[in-house]
Amino acid sequence: MNSQEGTTDPRLQQFIEIESQKQRFQQLVHQMTEVCWEKCVDKPGPKLDSRTEVCFVNCVERFIDTSQFILNRLEQTQRTRGSLSEAMAE
Repeated sequence: MNSQEGTTDPRLQQFIEIESQKQRFQQLVHQMTEVCWEKCVDKPGPKLDSRTEVCFVNCVERFIDTSQFILNRLEQTQRTRGSLSEAMAE
């Protein structure tokens, strides 16, 4: 029996994590594009007018701000739960 059965190569784990991050990023960009397109584009044309361009910039910035806020909140919640679990274990 091979002693490495059940263990995963760290390089493979790192590759999988990087690919997962790429996929999550692509999903985020797709979602952001869809939301901002629906919000900002009335009639598609050959060029973006200045109002549409400003709308896209604002939409993307708010989307990023909101995503960052949610991530920070989730991290705080996990830390709080971790602190409570440690305190209960003592």
